[in-house]
Amino acid sequence: MMVSLPAAVRAESRKVLVAVIDANAEHRRQVSAALMSFYQVAAYDQLDRAVEELAGSPPCVILVDERAVPSRGGDAIATLRRVFSGVPLIRTLDRSLAHLGALSGDADAWLEKPYRRSTLLRAISGLVNRMVEARWESLAPQYRESLQRTVEGFNTISDLIDKGQPLAYSEITDACAPLVDAVANHDFKVILDNVKGHDNYSYVHSLRVATLLSLFGHTIGLKGDDLNLLASGGLLHDIGKMSIPHEVLNKPGRLDDGELVVMRSHVSRSVDYLKGSETLPKGVITVAEQHHEKLDGNGYPNGLKGGQLNELARMASIVDIFGALTDRRVYKEPMAPEQALTLMTERMAGEIDQGLLIMFKGMLLDAVSAGTA
Repeated sequence: MMVSLPAAVRAESRKVLVAVIDANAEHRRQVSAALMSFYQVAAYDQLDRAVEELAGSPPCVILVDERAVPSRGGDAIATLRRVFSGVPLIRTLDRSLAHLGALSGDADAWLEKPYRRSTLLRAISGLVNRMVEARWESLAPQYRESLQRTVEGFNTISDLIDKGQPLAYSEITDACAPLVDAVANHDFKVILDNVKGHDNYSYVHSLRVATLLSLFGHTIGLKGDDLNLLASGGLLHDIGKMSIPHEVLNKPGRLDDGELVVMRSHVSRSVDYLKGSETLPKGVITVAEQHHEKLDGNGYPNGLKGGQLNELARMASIVDIFGALTDRRVYKEPMAPEQALTLMTERMAGEIDQGLLIMFKGMLLDAVSAGTA
């Protein structure tokens, strides 16, 4: 019998909708093509048509070119503000008019043409995240703190890596403390529901892994520092991906052999950075180092097998695979949790610890009966 799993562990299936309003057909085509791998795109040549068609289902971001705005540009922007209250606006301007965008303040961001695809994606992603994080303010304190402190901790790690500075373990455990409390109280659904839509995939995936790994540990009876270690290990397990080029990390198609080597290097990058922290428990490093290893020895980076795999890493491997299968990515739709668990049972029997997988399944079903569905 098919059993419905908690809605909290289901991934968001729809891509974020971005509206592009631009009277220049070629520029509109280029912008739409640049965005389609990452977002749903609705492109319009006329402002009025965009307003009419999108009023009932507002986009998450509106990209409006100055050529799509009539001579009374302020009126057009005011119309967008009125109809799409709270939706961030990005204006694109020719170089000769760029200073007007900086001075006008009528948009949330502006881009001077020509601009790089990476610049456009970064601007959209930043505004999407700002909007998602603003919604957290209305949550109850324990949920708000779980989300705000983990995303702040995650962003701090990125800054530390850029500066070549070590990580303080206490800062990560402090960031994860509200999450661990929520898991211990079987009260994590709101956290996972409200991270949906956040445009930093690495953060979303790491938070899901941290949450489910904490729940896994709680289920087998771990407490206190051990739960903190699991949560921290989940949040930190993929930090090496912060150093992977964006075009490889988010490539819509299959990675070629060279790109696969680069992608897999995130494990050694994670370990190298984490070993620079004198306060970090060995278990956190083990989770980062072994979560892609397989029982049959066909994993990476070290080809460990059987008894060589640490139990924490075996747990992390199960949660990471489940998360990867059920996450929404730019190159795939999320797999249903039930389908993911079936695949892990039937096609990965020699790769992951099936005894722990049975416990993981039971944990998710218990979450349903506990009212977190």
